[in-house]
Amino acid sequence: MIISEIRDYLGQFFPGIELHGGSDRIITGPAKIEEARSGEVSFISNEKYVRFLDTTCASLVIVGNSVPVDAYIEKTSFIRVRDPYTAFMLLLQRFSKPRSVALPGIADTAVVGIDVRIGSNVAIGDYAVIGDRCSIGDNAVIGPHAVLLHDVSVGNDTVINPHVICYDGSVIGSRVIIHSGSVIGADGFGFAPQADGSYLKIPQMGIVEIGDDTEIGANATIDRATMGSTVIGRGVKIDNHVQIAHNCRIGDHTVIAAQAGISGSVTLGCFCMIGGQAGLAGHLELADRTHVAAQAGISKSFLQQGVALRGYPAQPMREQLKQEALVRSLGSMKARLDTLEVEVRLMQQS
Repeated sequence: MIISEIRDYLGQFFPGIELHGGSDRIITGPAKIEEARSGEVSFISNEKYVRFLDTTCASLVIVGNSVPVDAYIEKTSFIRVRDPYTAFMLLLQRFSKPRSVALPGIADTAVVGIDVRIGSNVAIGDYAVIGDRCSIGDNAVIGPHAVLLHDVSVGNDTVINPHVICYDGSVIGSRVIIHSGSVIGADGFGFAPQADGSYLKIPQMGIVEIGDDTEIGANATIDRATMGSTVIGRGVKIDNHVQIAHNCRIGDHTVIAAQAGISGSVTLGCFCMIGGQAGLAGHLELADRTHVAAQAGISKSFLQQGVALRGYPAQPMREQLKQEALVRSLGSMKARLDTLEVEVRLMQQS
C-alpha cells in the first residue's frame, strides 16, 4: 500500500483525517515505533513514545492531535487522527494474513461421525474428530486434533484451533475463535456433601452456549451447566488460562484477563472488565461496565453500573485506596501514640 491509500482507507473511519508529508511512499508492513525500518508504518498513542520520533526509521507514523510533527516531515510522513491506537489496529487488519490452520476440505485422517452437516468451504484438519449429528457452518475451520463430541454446533466463519475440545451439545456461534488447548463444556464442579463426609457427583446435564464474535484464549476452560446453559455473550474476549464455572452468564462484550477464576452461577453484565488473577465467588452478580482490578477478590454482588473494584475483599476503588492510605500511615500513627503514652506517664508521675 502507498501512504495515500492508507489515508483514504482510514478516512472511512476518521472524518477530518490529516496527512503531513509525502503520500507516495510504499508501506510494506507495520512495526513498533522504536524498531520500525524504512517502508514500515507505526503509531504513537502514548506521549512517552514521542521521544522515538528522533530515531525512528518508519516511513509513516499515525499520531494523535497533540503530537508535534513539523520537525520530522522531511524523513517521515504522518497521519493525524483523533484515535491513533484504533487507527493502527484497523490498519493491522489490512496487513494481517489469515493463519492457515487447516486446508479446505476434510483431511484423510479426520474422523467424521454420522448425520454430520458440513457447510461450504469448511476445513477439517488432520486427526480431527467430529461426533455424530454435529453441525459446522460455512467457512468454518476445525484444526488438527480438535475434537467435537456429539451434537456440537459451530457457526459460520468460526475457527476451532488445534487440540480444542468441545464436549457434547456445545453451541458455538459465528466468527468465534477458540485457541489451542481450551476445553468447552466439561462437567462443572458439582458435588453434594454427604453425612459421612463423602461427596456425591451431581450430573451435569446442561450445555455451553458461546455467542457470535467471541474469542477464547489458549487453555481456557468453560464448564457446562448443571441444568440449562452456561452462557458466554456476544463479542466476549477471554484470555488464556481463564476458568468459567457451571451456569455462569457472561454479558456481551465483557473482557476477562488471564488466570481469572469465576465460580459457579455468577452473572456478569455487559462491557465488564475482569483483571488478571481476579477471583469471583459463586452466585453473585456484577452490573454492566463493572471494572475489576487484577488479583481482586469479589465476595458479594455489586449492582451499581460502572463501579471500579479493587482489593481483597474487593471494594469500590475510592474506598479501597483510602484504606490503603490509612494502612501506610499506621507506622507514623503508632509512633505518635507511643509518644503520647510516654507524655501521659510522665504527667501521672509528676
